[in-house]
Amino acid sequence: MRQGTFEWMKSVNKSLILNKVRTDGPISRAEIAKQTKLTPPTVSSNVKELIEQGIVKESELGESQGGRKPTMLLIDSEAFYMIGVDVGPKTVECIVANLAGEIIERSMNTLTLPLTNDAFLTILVENIQHLMEQVAIPFEKMIGIGVAMHGVVEIKTGTSLFAPNLRLQNIPIQATLEREFGLQVKVENDARAMALGEAWFGDNGDQRNMVAMNIGRGVGAGIVLDGKLYHGAQDIAGEIGHMTIDVHGEVCECGNRGCLQTFITGAAIAARALPLLPDFERNGQALSGEKVYELARQGNAVSKQTLEETGKMIGIGLINLIHILNPDKIILGGGVTGSKEFILPAIQETIKKRTLTPQARQTEVQISELGKDASLIGAVSLLLVDLFSPM
Repeated sequence: MRQGTFEWMKSVNKSLILNKVRTDGPISRAEIAKQTKLTPPTVSSNVKELIEQGIVKESELGESQGGRKPTMLLIDSEAFYMIGVDVGPKTVECIVANLAGEIIERSMNTLTLPLTNDAFLTILVENIQHLMEQVAIPFEKMIGIGVAMHGVVEIKTGTSLFAPNLRLQNIPIQATLEREFGLQVKVENDARAMALGEAWFGDNGDQRNMVAMNIGRGVGAGIVLDGKLYHGAQDIAGEIGHMTIDVHGEVCECGNRGCLQTFITGAAIAARALPLLPDFERNGQALSGEKVYELARQGNAVSKQTLEETGKMIGIGLINLIHILNPDKIILGGGVTGSKEFILPAIQETIKKRTLTPQARQTEVQISELGKDASLIGAVSLLLVDLFSPM
């Protein structure tokens, strides 16, 4: 791994200035000094270095406040690039993105089970290598590789401790990719990566406390507190899918009964609807969460009711989060949220009826605007945290 590549950035002052330019640019030196409480000479000297390093650039002149028009500053989004990887249940998706989170190129590879750790890592390396060859970006412009991985991730070592969808354990993702590519590598749980992507690039304003929940084949959440990802003592914070909702409920893949994800995943939605849709039982057709949604859109009352009940169960899970964390906003993503016209009103109504205070009832719940790319954008955001945030 390249050592010290961005050590020139690692000062509190530079990070404060960079982040201010990132969030509020175009912005003048004087305005940066005013908002960060740094002295004008400190801002000017640090900006000079950042311009020389190519990450900040000057743009058009701003409005005059009585003297000369100030020169405005912007992040040069093409100064550096990052690789983002999202490991899903069936695919590995990779992107190259610039500093603005804009996707320059992408690739996808299907995963076929069973897999070994070595076979999985080979697929990962080959996909990243192919993508880097496609874009032909100079190595010195590459910041690193961010990986959004489902399951339990040991953040310190970048090891996938348990990837249930792949039926693999103890995958040394960070060590392998750093050895292969000589770049900094960050590995994070996919739901937490999604939360970081929403915090950095979602249309969420200046939200410092938020939760992003991913609902698809499994259920996970990422928690952002005071602008930073919260991991918990053993890196399992956000496993909302394994919150017990019914102690006598169905057995979850984790071995416990009545976990939230036994009610709200795509498979759970199909399982609840199937006994009430005899045509599917008789014809032996495969029923999926997507098919339930399709039937609901066609006016099928059973499917519509099933999705509305799913919304209520999601709402109950979110109420527990609201009562424990009291976030400003909750963002929902994943395949199940494709049925938002049926589930979102039910979620909002449940929260309105069950939360403790009138203020908590106002907690904003919305569907991710980053859509299917939320975890990929989150993966590259893992690298931007190091680049833009103070030590």
